[in-house]
Amino acid sequence: MTAGLSAAWALDRHFLEVRGRILELAAIFDRLDRGQGEERIEGDPRLIQLREGVKILLSPEGGRAERIQMLFSDEYIPNWNPTGKK
Repeated sequence: MTAGLSAAWALDRHFLEVRGRILELAAIFDRLDRGQGEERIEGDPRLIQLREGVKILLSPEGGRAERIQMLFSDEYIPNWNPTGKK
């Protein structure tokens, strides 16, 4: 069994990368807020999903990656066949 990595090591290893990604997300949300034009995006399901994803990131509960993956995944459809062939 592999020993788990310490939280301090993980923070040291990933801090700069995560900081950059957070900055990138902030810039994207700023661009969405400053967007111009007739179309309104406030009710857009994609924007709602993005905001929900950020809420999941900030939640104290574990399993964030799985919950975010499920948020952006399509629902499973049994016997789905995109080609229509049998």
